[in-house]
Amino acid sequence: MPFTGKATFNAGSDLPELVEDVADIISIISPYETPLLDQLGDAKRPALSTVHEWVEDTLLPNTDSVNQTTFTPNASDATAITVNNGSRFRVGDQVRPENAREIMFVTGISGNVLTVVRRYGSTPASTLANGQRLLILGNAALEGDDRPATQFTNRVRKRNFTQIFTASVEVSGSMRAARQHGIADEVDFQKQERMRELLRDLENCVLNGVSSAANPQGAPTVRRTMNGILPQIATNNFVVGQGPIPAGGGGGTVLNEAVINASLRQIWEQSAGTIDMIICGGTQKRRFNEFAQFNRFLDANDTRVTSRISTYESDYGVQRILLSRWMPNDTVLFLDSSRLQVLPLSGRSFQYKPLAAGGDSEVGMVLGEYTLEMRNENAHGLLRGLSIA
Repeated sequence: MPFTGKATFNAGSDLPELVEDVADIISIISPYETPLLDQLGDAKRPALSTVHEWVEDTLLPNTDSVNQTTFTPNASDATAITVNNGSRFRVGDQVRPENAREIMFVTGISGNVLTVVRRYGSTPASTLANGQRLLILGNAALEGDDRPATQFTNRVRKRNFTQIFTASVEVSGSMRAARQHGIADEVDFQKQERMRELLRDLENCVLNGVSSAANPQGAPTVRRTMNGILPQIATNNFVVGQGPIPAGGGGGTVLNEAVINASLRQIWEQSAGTIDMIICGGTQKRRFNEFAQFNRFLDANDTRVTSRISTYESDYGVQRILLSRWMPNDTVLFLDSSRLQVLPLSGRSFQYKPLAAGGDSEVGMVLGEYTLEMRNENAHGLLRGLSIA
């Protein structure tokens, strides 16, 4: 039967007789997530100056290294051992060369030269090598002896700088008055958009930002920037396949468990901190997920496959794995979150500041001033040079 009623296709090319049908939702696809900031949470206190400082200290070191290429009579029997830092040793120290069972007993110190008794207590002989690590087990004092020479460490003041994040908001009076799809107030909507952008930028700067080398405190013509996490890590800055970090999968640079555990071990050996967070980009996150691919079992009735590792538990602690699109693709970051804080300058956390309008507009700016407090950089680690293929 033919259709005889009025239809939309009879309303003309521009459909002037019909009311617009526009969904009352505004869809946004641009990435703005901040996994690191979300994990760290709000700081317990604000920064009180644009130059934020804190104090760090260390215990007296109980390790040193051999600094000698020629041994007399030989590396197994030499009793005069040159080290890098003779001041770390005391007469009466028991010293064990790394990866050896031999114990040496220190009987004299002259500058950086130790006089030792080899194979102390009938321990097995070992062969010393230049650069070999020496572990100071402890000191044996004489009964009734005077106090030893005083040893101490000096506290160190570290600092970072606050960075100002700003974005403008300007909405005409007509725009506010006009009815709009999905928005009750255009000014509030613009505030939310700019806030999301600034939070995204703050997270990116916390990870990758670098302060100025010439005038980090800022000047009338110099913008003040904070130092991020990656540029501050110096002690545990590893490259896969170099030094103590083995090559990755297939002898190349592909991330695998051997590489991860070697990195965690290096951090653990010289830090009392606990790595509880691993941050990486999409490529390396997929490598983590592949750790379990050969141990995954599926039942014939399974209709869902899960391929995601969010927590890695090792001998060196439990680490939550965070996926961050702001991390360099060839890099994995190891963090002790208890030593990290992102602090606002007092009274300068993100806020909206209305400004005097120059005409028929609502004008203002969203602003915030923040810095990163990263205590004990050697409690954290960085692994670079990973394959991104």
